[in-house]
Amino acid sequence: MAFRLRDATLVIVMGVGAAAPVAAQIALPPLQTPNLPILQQLPAEVGRTVEGTLDAADPRRLREVRKLRIDGLLRTNRRTLEADPRGAPALRSEVVALAPSAAVLDRVRGEGFEVLRTHPLEGLDTTVVVLRAPQGMSTRRALRQLRERDPEGIYDFNHVYLENGEVVAGSAPAQPPVAADVPAPLASAAKVGLIDGGVAATHPVFSGNALQQHGCAEPVPTDHGTAVASLMAGLAEGFHGAAPGAQLYVADVYCGAVTGGAVDAIADAFGWLSREKVPVINISLVGPPNAMLEQIVRIVVARGYIVVAAAGNDGPSAPPLYPAAYAGVVAVTAVDANRRVLLEACRGPHVAFAAPGAGMSAAAATHPYQVVRGTSFAAPIVAGLLALQVQQPDRENASAAIAALAAQAIDLGARGRDPIYGNGLVGETARMPEALAAAPLR
Repeated sequence: MAFRLRDATLVIVMGVGAAAPVAAQIALPPLQTPNLPILQQLPAEVGRTVEGTLDAADPRRLREVRKLRIDGLLRTNRRTLEADPRGAPALRSEVVALAPSAAVLDRVRGEGFEVLRTHPLEGLDTTVVVLRAPQGMSTRRALRQLRERDPEGIYDFNHVYLENGEVVAGSAPAQPPVAADVPAPLASAAKVGLIDGGVAATHPVFSGNALQQHGCAEPVPTDHGTAVASLMAGLAEGFHGAAPGAQLYVADVYCGAVTGGAVDAIADAFGWLSREKVPVINISLVGPPNAMLEQIVRIVVARGYIVVAAAGNDGPSAPPLYPAAYAGVVAVTAVDANRRVLLEACRGPHVAFAAPGAGMSAAAATHPYQVVRGTSFAAPIVAGLLALQVQQPDRENASAAIAALAAQAIDLGARGRDPIYGNGLVGETARMPEALAAAPLR
């Protein structure tokens, strides 16, 4: 994770939700995100620490940079967001509940709680309910009271999960694009799902994809979501993703709102993708541990779906980020063109694979191509590779596909699986040249 200061332009690794997340990751201010809460000032020492290339950053400062981003988000959205006891952003006065009984709901309504939203998750045979705390009651106290009333239930803050990874539109050197081998579109019915911001469906890299979007009244394309989707399944002259031509199912959990990326929207996305029987699901979002999200992921994985997630960019000494660190999730770190793990990449025993995540281009919503960096862009490469191997959700097939990919991985770091590179490097052929970002769209 890093800031880059250039010509009074701020580029931030972390995003904050559809309208907000995109702007947080590209040169500011972008035209399509007028409501972005922008950090107006940065401590001079932080700017000096990360000025220029990220390689010069102090790993100990990486978490401080993310904290600055979150603090700015909370400060500029006090009416809708608040910090949980750990400082993580959450929707103000909201508690998420997993399938509470009618009796429990009747009781808590009588105590002043209000049912704000209900999400029937058809594909998972459960329901998520969002409750508002009684007037004058803090969210922390409301959560404690709900857990006391229903000790067997699952309740938590409605945390907001953020995009992560650096997107710099058109920042590559002005030189002709380097031709890349372009495989033919897949003849199979490979499916791959994305939980992220919206995707620019009219971009030429998606012309061969059957693409469905879910979650918003109208699609809200973002640079982050478009980049991730292209790396999974895009295909155009000089560009291809890991599973070129695969069917794309995109769940937009932001819809242009700064309060996007909340747990209940992510749960709804998992429900939709499960209903559509999409066997591999990529989520390049990060945030704190959350009991609701953990249970949803557990249900999804138990039903044979493969969940791939970005490990995060808080640095090597940071605690694990979620959902990547949940059991059963395929967590992905990122390496540069020299096969070195990115300085900002999180580490831990949960890391399963490394994939290209720097020195490469991806499609953009606002430009033909953009240079990207971060674990956000490594995860979709792994998701695409796994989607080539599984046609339907199935636990045995999912385990076999992951094992087969591990067997193909290039062992890096310590012998065998390690907390930096996981099982090793995969997907090197999906690294598209940076020069694409300087070339006109064909």
